[in-house]
Amino acid sequence: MRLEGWHLIIIIVLALVLFAAPKLPSMARSIGQSMRIFKSEVREMKKDGSSDAKDPQDPSDPVEGKVVGHPDVKAKNTGETDVPPSNRV
Repeated sequence: MRLEGWHLIIIIVLALVLFAAPKLPSMARSIGQSMRIFKSEVREMKKDGSSDAKDPQDPSDPVEGKVVGHPDVKAKNTGETDVPPSNRV
């Protein structure tokens, strides 16, 4: 008698049922819980990737700024400033 692939599958299934029957419900429960966690994480990653709301802490966005109280502005560009001359040539 020659064993084929489906014979081996039947033998493995019977061995599992006979020797691992008490553990099968807990194994199925843990597999189901793992699948739920995996699906929720995938869903969360998709939601994070497609969000249109921008992060206010994102440094790649340009920021418009305004200089307040600069010495040149106080002196109205008359040449009188509190800023020391630069040593650049």
